Amino acid sequence: MHKKSCVILGCTGTVGQRLIEALYPHPWFDIVDIAASKRSADQKYKDRMRDSWYLSSNIPEEISEMVIKPMDPNAVEQADLAFSALPSGVAKEVEPQFAKAGYVITSNASAFRMVEDVPLMIPEINADHLQLIEIQKEKRNWSGAICTDPNCTTIGLAMVFKPINDRFGIEQAIMNTWQAISGAGLPGVPGLLITDNVIPYIGGEEEKVISEVQKILGKFENDHIKKADFKMAATCTRVPSVDGHFETAYIKTKEPVDIDEVKKVIREFPGLDSLGLPYAPKDPLIVREETNRPQPRLDRMAGSVPGMAVSVGRIRQGLDEKSINLCLISHNTIRGAAGAVILNAELMCVKNYV
Repeated sequence: MHKKSCVILGCTGTVGQRLIEALYPHPWFDIVDIAASKRSADQKYKDRMRDSWYLSSNIPEEISEMVIKPMDPNAVEQADLAFSALPSGVAKEVEPQFAKAGYVITSNASAFRMVEDVPLMIPEINADHLQLIEIQKEKRNWSGAICTDPNCTTIGLAMVFKPINDRFGIEQAIMNTWQAISGAGLPGVPGLLITDNVIPYIGGEEEKVISEVQKILGKFENDHIKKADFKMAATCTRVPSVDGHFETAYIKTKEPVDIDEVKKVIREFPGLDSLGLPYAPKDPLIVREETNRPQPRLDRMAGSVPGMAVSVGRIRQGLDEKSINLCLISHNTIRGAAGAVILNAELMCVKNYV
């Protein structure tokens, strides 16, 4: 495939850094420009990030010499794609400007996730939702488009719910999370607040998870998404692990379940092998049989593409024959953020939306 040119919007934060780390060696994409806020603009990336690069890898030398541009489509190099790691409030203003200017935006921001004509994508689940792009472009008179990925907590949960819902039907679900500090971005949660502690509330997170899961698992009908109709409740907390969101789910099903069959449908959840997407893991869901797995430290980098698979464990019967208990772990800044927007971009390329 001929390489697609791309710019990174919001290049200095945790997700922006992950995007640079992943996109620089990517076989399909070529970073031609980087952009950030006025505070960062007009500085060389290496100077702006001198004390702020949090990854263990080094900044790619070519990127380190790039000058950060303002977040204006007239200020950056013209490109096929824009990868957005912007805060939601900024994305709400900036992303439409780039879409109107002809960029296809693959966004990690929450600003447009629940907008009716914007796809909220997990490629293994709802690739057909990309059809919303044509509706969006016509409705808004854009030459470009916006495609979003879900909240970092939503992705792992929705991927596990998909095969269970398809086979047994979900009537209702209760989920709890223990979310890593990297999910709060930079500078993040102050050390004195999170060390030796659990913070029992993350603003807006619970509402996002519930609404996003129902859109992702919904059906594309005519020109809109008919959302999944099962009930959900969520409690989201912050814990002092660095990366990897740990979640538990109690699922009440419409049909009786056999736990061995539950494990089977999760384990056999299909990947995207036939499409040849570089960031698609061979097995998107990995079932752990050990009683002490999954764990953030041991399982957050799971998968043939490290960090892109979701590990599921402690799969067991709930209170009756129509209920399931399980836990899962997914890497919040890879599968839940940078890797997700990259996988969306790859899918859009092979489906000729870029």
